[in-house]
Amino acid sequence: MATRAFQRLPSAPAGRILVLRLAAIVLSLCIIAGVLALSGHSPVVLAELILRSTLGSRFGLEDLALFMCPLLLTGAAVTVCGTIGLWNIGAEGQFYAGAIAATGVALGLHGPAIMVLPVMTIAGILGGMAWITVPTLARAYAGVNEIITTLLLNFIASLLTYYLTTGPWRDRISGAQVSTQRLSVSIPEMWGIVHWGFPVAIVIVIGLALVLSRTRWGYEIRIGGANPEAARYAGIPVRLRIISVMLLSGGLAGLAGMFEVAGTVHRLQGGMANNFGYLGIVVAVLARGSCLNVIPAALLMALILDSGIVMQTQQLSASVVLAITGLILFMIAIGDELAHYRPVAGATPKGNA
Repeated sequence: MATRAFQRLPSAPAGRILVLRLAAIVLSLCIIAGVLALSGHSPVVLAELILRSTLGSRFGLEDLALFMCPLLLTGAAVTVCGTIGLWNIGAEGQFYAGAIAATGVALGLHGPAIMVLPVMTIAGILGGMAWITVPTLARAYAGVNEIITTLLLNFIASLLTYYLTTGPWRDRISGAQVSTQRLSVSIPEMWGIVHWGFPVAIVIVIGLALVLSRTRWGYEIRIGGANPEAARYAGIPVRLRIISVMLLSGGLAGLAGMFEVAGTVHRLQGGMANNFGYLGIVVAVLARGSCLNVIPAALLMALILDSGIVMQTQQLSASVVLAITGLILFMIAIGDELAHYRPVAGATPKGNA
């Protein structure tokens, strides 16, 4: 008697993953439409409004670009760390650290933007690197799990931001709550409210993809992540590679914070990270270890965030929007897992079935 079973493969073809992801998105949208219809909302009207307000208008496209900019960098930060088999869960804290460092430069250094912005950029990168230094050294020299240390530092960075924006750096001009004064310099805008940090972030992600795939350093990173013992046997300095990758990851997240404070928000304020660090983890998971895939993954995440804002204007609560977002990502995760399975036909004797 012939039986049919399924075999899980270690990898899945990109085409199959894409097809199943699209099927997962369509299925989740059908479920969402049914729930919205039962709650008294018109799915067709809401879908038309979302498309018109996001992809169908210049204002919506500008918002998508502004959402994508930090997601590209935080997603790349988590992805590049994952290449060597590590998880940087602290991109949120490194984002804040980069924003704090860049703000400190802007508040203390007075001069033309062409002089201040490069210093802010360096400060933002170094701020993110500094924030991940302790988890990096703890992981490289003591084997301490980087997930715990990077995660806990997120809360410290957030509280430090609130302290600075309500204490030493509070806005004494307009009296705004939990905020510094508006920075005197900002990243120039290239299209509407979209600043030049957006194309720079895309170039950085593409450059990382090339470095990881075509350089000796990238090769050693991949080998170190796939089999650390074999990498050490081959003479690869795995410890140094762990340190360099984690510092690079922190620098990318710190740069995202600098871009946000100097290009979008124009001031340091509590809660300005908007969970971009945590959402960068989702972007990295969707990218499946590929820096190039970070770009479409960040676009999808930005579209979901932008759609959530539109839905909240239609009397849908933030909790409902969060549940919808979670459902879409959950269905995509299921599709990714199913892509690894293939049916295997086998013949089994009838008496032994």
